[in-house]
Amino acid sequence: MATNADKLVSQIRLLPNEEKGRILDALLTDLDKPDSEIDAVWANEARKRWEAYKAGRMKTVSYEEVMRKYNRK
Repeated sequence: MATNADKLVSQIRLLPNEEKGRILDALLTDLDKPDSEIDAVWANEARKRWEAYKAGRMKTVSYEEVMRKYNRK
């Protein structure tokens, strides 16, 4: 027997991509709840990376290089 979720997924698959995107956005917005602990961990990591970059201890990669890597796949 199909669950409500199975029925919804079947209906969503029939929608145009724009409407699928709206549904996805609504779901992600609903699921993405703030977490101060995770925010603090990421803020600390960002500070460390920025300091390493400014001190010349971090190799940088251009946008173009990153895009070449992922466009090959």
